[in-house]
Amino acid sequence: MSIDVLMPALSPTMEEGTLAKWHVKKGDKVSSGDVIAEIETDKATMEVEAVDEGVIEDILVAEGSEGVKVNTPIARLSGEDAGGSQSPPQSAAPTAPPKGEQLKAPEPAAAPPPSSSPAGGGGMRSEATRDGGGDRVFASPLARRIAEQKGLDLAQVQGSGPHGRIIKRDVEGATPSAKAPSAAPAGAPAAARQVQSLAQMGIPDGTYDLIPLDGMKKTVARRMTDSFRDVPHFPLTIDLEIDALLASRAKINAMLEKQGIKVSVNDLVLKAAAVALKRVPEANASYSPEGIAMHHNADIAMAVAIDGGLITPIIRKCETKGLAQIAVEAKDLAERARTRKLKPEEFQGGTFSVSNLGMFGIKSFNSIINEPQGAILSVGVGAQQPVVKNGELTIATVMSVTLTCDHRVVDGAIGARWLQAFKALIEDPITMIV
Repeated sequence: MSIDVLMPALSPTMEEGTLAKWHVKKGDKVSSGDVIAEIETDKATMEVEAVDEGVIEDILVAEGSEGVKVNTPIARLSGEDAGGSQSPPQSAAPTAPPKGEQLKAPEPAAAPPPSSSPAGGGGMRSEATRDGGGDRVFASPLARRIAEQKGLDLAQVQGSGPHGRIIKRDVEGATPSAKAPSAAPAGAPAAARQVQSLAQMGIPDGTYDLIPLDGMKKTVARRMTDSFRDVPHFPLTIDLEIDALLASRAKINAMLEKQGIKVSVNDLVLKAAAVALKRVPEANASYSPEGIAMHHNADIAMAVAIDGGLITPIIRKCETKGLAQIAVEAKDLAERARTRKLKPEEFQGGTFSVSNLGMFGIKSFNSIINEPQGAILSVGVGAQQPVVKNGELTIATVMSVTLTCDHRVVDGAIGARWLQAFKALIEDPITMIV
């Protein structure tokens, strides 16, 4: 029998990708876990591995092909299953770096043809049906095997992986009687705005050079449009005096010089934002149709500009980390973001974002909320300017910040309290550690 290997969805926002490199050729034998290709997504470059064993019967998409749609057959694997029947198309799975946890590809939105092969047969995708109906429940091959060994009905297990996919930890802690909570009814999709072509807008052909949109630009454009249109947002701006912060940074860097670590102003901002979220936990929240999610940790996403777009790698549990650790992690994440080597869990799922354009001399700006986060902080340049203190005119280094809030979660009072807490931390940095 033959198995069509499909272009996997390696992130929740991926619609298409570039098949950058094949690690196999026609006639090669592959085993489960073998790296077969490298795929460039809208956010990163990732290796994908085979889940089944067999022989590469054909390469359907050439190396270097761009704009390959998710769920498109990219190769054909030949082999035999228990029943000798034709197997449905299957998705490859992404791999993590050697020291990282193995990731499995989120399931594409399009459903494959019904499977005629038995459960546990060859393939890259595992699926089940709930209560005999047509709703599919997706599971990784490893989770499927563990479920079979424990006698679990996958249709009764709630998945915690991407797009609700059932993964190893879900079945390890489940019992045969485990029931999945009822799914919330899906809301009606927002009507897409019809965008006119340049010619329709009166710009004649030949008067411009057209740069095609890559996957990242398409994704950023769509998500920012959706967020700006659908999230009821408002800005709150405040000025901060940062002379004490700059003096503290100089002392910290002198202490860390022998370790080769240098703390930036942005590292201090990330730490202060995280501590402020713990002091005003109402601001560390996300809106969902099921209710308001109050996050336990401050997972701070930092905006990083890269070729072709923007990505937001995350400092997890930032409130628990020292400035040296934050500086090291932030530098590493930013460097790997620029080379598109981040793993999906390193840029998905933050609870709050920080965007800093101060290094470009921008005084103040309003960022667009990174859904489903409840707020994003925009940081401007620090510059000396005259201020009045105790009735006297003096000079201080002043930095403007703007908090853009999702009013469904962070209303004006919550946003103002968070900014007060943040201001106190920035203007007296020692309070970050007490």
